[in-house]
Amino acid sequence: MTTADTVTPAVDTAAVDRRLSEAAAPDRIAWALGQFGSSLVLSTSFGAQSAVMLHMATRIVPDIPVVFIDTGYLFPETYLFADELTRRLRINLKVYRAVESPAWMEARHGRLWEKGAEGIAAYNQIAKVEPMQRALAELGARAWLAGLRRVQSSTRELLPVVSEQDGRAKVLPIVDWTDRDVHRYLTQNELPYHPLFEKGYVSIGDMQTTRPLTADMTPEETRFFGVKRECGLHDPAPKA
Repeated sequence: MTTADTVTPAVDTAAVDRRLSEAAAPDRIAWALGQFGSSLVLSTSFGAQSAVMLHMATRIVPDIPVVFIDTGYLFPETYLFADELTRRLRINLKVYRAVESPAWMEARHGRLWEKGAEGIAAYNQIAKVEPMQRALAELGARAWLAGLRRVQSSTRELLPVVSEQDGRAKVLPIVDWTDRDVHRYLTQNELPYHPLFEKGYVSIGDMQTTRPLTADMTPEETRFFGVKRECGLHDPAPKA
């Protein structure tokens, strides 16, 4: 298996989405495990509230491969947070990176994130999307768990529980959770927020394209200078 085109989720995702729309988050993960077994993976950014999905999923599927895309531009706090949670939760971490190192990418293309929407899209494709597609292919993933939530942005407010992306089933167990639900889960399980969360960072990506939330900004404007919210990982791959 080398491309997303050779993968099929083999389920009626629309029908399953209707069935799981009222289910609890752990039951959604359990369904995915029963359906896909060892072909199930979880992605994480080690972002503000990532401990929720990491804890919940590894309690149900202890050895689940957890894909983390390291762009080489993450905050030092993110790398240390990843180390902390990996040790504490015994995560089966799979780190993927771009083929080009950050320095080589800048030498070839310049600081792409400073070149408007097209530059940001090109950067995301090199540093994030290609490594994720490679990870999913190499790990033989037929289904993908992710921690996206509808309240996070306008681009996510209509997300289903189960859908299909690039031939794989995509399951969002906490898609309908509120910020209060997240806080309650973290508190009950004595789990931490990302250390930058207390400094006003509500969405945490690369150092050069992430800003803390201020009174004159929306949460969406804290990423990519307000040009866009999504980094491309959760968009279907372009057709060849």
